[in-house]
Amino acid sequence: MTNKFLPAALAAVAVAGGGAWYYMSAQGAAEQTAITAGAETSEAELDLDRVPDMSLGDADAPVEMIEYASLTCPHCATFHEDVLPELKADYIDTGAVHYIHREVYFDRYGLWAAMIARCGGEDQYFGMLDMIYEGQSDWATREDPAEAAEELRSIGRSAGMSSDDLEACLTDEAQAEAMIAAYEHYSGEHGIEATPTFIINGERYGNKPYSELAAVIDGKLDD
Repeated sequence: MTNKFLPAALAAVAVAGGGAWYYMSAQGAAEQTAITAGAETSEAELDLDRVPDMSLGDADAPVEMIEYASLTCPHCATFHEDVLPELKADYIDTGAVHYIHREVYFDRYGLWAAMIARCGGEDQYFGMLDMIYEGQSDWATREDPAEAAEELRSIGRSAGMSSDDLEACLTDEAQAEAMIAAYEHYSGEHGIEATPTFIINGERYGNKPYSELAAVIDGKLDD
């Protein structure tokens, strides 16, 4: 999935119908001028402690593999459903790879999904990702933002989150701005323009099937 992002137009909170969601395009922000509040994300203070990396495996593993993923990206969903389980069994659980998942926000739906994924904390994060990716074809394809937000709330409730907790997550403007600032920081560092993108021991790779990723990892282990 490839997209161009306009970070300076993000992080306005628009309240409608008792809910809140984040508008993530220059057009969306302009249309909501009368009912929005917030600052441009370029002015948001970078606070990586507020947006910790979510990871699997031994932090001291010889291979570090960072995945940059958009939760609205079908290729990312395929990776998580079909490839990551094999990588986990063969490399992550064996101590060879430390896997880090970093979110990319190419659209507002992807931000909302990431906010809900993080709502339950690190212990629930990857389980929430599984549910969000599994339901991607339902919520990510909704034309009505309110319907997409409600689909995501439903996933959160299915995971045992309360409606109050979900609303607190989705309406936390400071958290949204911190997440976007972290995304800008990391994507600028690694030149992320498409998802999924993998940074394996500092080298960038595009989307690959399991066999090719395994070959890259084996090469790093042999270095």
